[in-house]
Amino acid sequence: MKQDAIRDKVAVTGVGCCPFGENWTKSASDMIVDAAYEAYADAGIVDPGRQIDAVFTGSIYSMRGPHECSDALKLFGKPVTMVSNYCATGTDALRCGVMSIVAGLYDTVLVVGYDKPKDRGVAGPSVMLDRVRDLPQTPASWFAMCAATYFEKYGAGREDMAKIAVKNHHNGTLAPNSFLKREISVDDVLSARMIAWPFGLYDACAQTDGAAVAVLTRAELASPDAIRVKGVTVIAGPNPQKEPGNDFLSWKPTTWAAEQVYAQAGISDPATQIDVAQLHDCFTLTELLSYEDIGFIEKGSAKEHISDGRFELGGALPVNTDGGLKAFGHPTGATGVRMIYENVQQLRGTAGARQVAAPELALSHNIGGHPTACGIAILGRA
Repeated sequence: MKQDAIRDKVAVTGVGCCPFGENWTKSASDMIVDAAYEAYADAGIVDPGRQIDAVFTGSIYSMRGPHECSDALKLFGKPVTMVSNYCATGTDALRCGVMSIVAGLYDTVLVVGYDKPKDRGVAGPSVMLDRVRDLPQTPASWFAMCAATYFEKYGAGREDMAKIAVKNHHNGTLAPNSFLKREISVDDVLSARMIAWPFGLYDACAQTDGAAVAVLTRAELASPDAIRVKGVTVIAGPNPQKEPGNDFLSWKPTTWAAEQVYAQAGISDPATQIDVAQLHDCFTLTELLSYEDIGFIEKGSAKEHISDGRFELGGALPVNTDGGLKAFGHPTGATGVRMIYENVQQLRGTAGARQVAAPELALSHNIGGHPTACGIAILGRA
């Protein structure tokens, strides 16, 4: 694989994001249009039918395929591709858009991530299951097994995960499009009703509706200060429930994806070179494990770094600056693109009260499946 094939060849010229939440009064098309037209305005797109060459969209719950996006945006006569890679869907749609430009097929493409699961009358991914073979656990119970194993080996506890929830709730109060704008305390987390020990209610993200959009352009056509894509990848991994060597202490595709995307971006020391990150916090434990799997800290040391505030807004490496999945919820196909939206705001210096001081490189990370996968994208200043 040619590691520098992507670096700095694609610019993110516009981003948009609708409010995430229980959007009962909005259809999927409404959310797509709201996010897309914000991105159009941001990118200076005045004639989408002429200026957009292709669309890459990602959704898990859509029953209409790519037509739902093309109908919403009236981009007829254009190639519209739908990507589905469970929780990594948004990052995978971005990857496809980037590759299409690097390959020379298109000058400008639209990346759309969206989902509207609330209309389906369910609270989680069980809506997709039509059989039970090979699916003996809910996501909460699966990650709970990892948490219990991690606690036993490294001496962490529920209080450490609670501090992650408190951090992300706080950051969410500063993000205009977040779902949960409520400060919580460690005591709130520890006293909440139990979901799957050691996860209580505040350790798990909500299921919400949402859409986010990015406009990608060949770098030479963009302004000199447009945000560049430094690297993006999606890596598949074995089913950890069937792998004899699985130790329940990490997410292997994250470690593999991190190694590959760092090579693409020319990063040798992510702990010091990455300035801001959006990590997949479907549960507080997944954010904790990702600190280590992605190379920000040593294995087993998360407890100390959480305690000293390393990943808070004012810390050395702020994580989930907009509140993450914990504050936005998780409309599966939209999450990865929503992270791109936040990282572009951070790199431009337009993130308002949650702005990190002068970031140069920003990372976004989605774990997913099935059975397991990980998508990582790195953006940076030109």
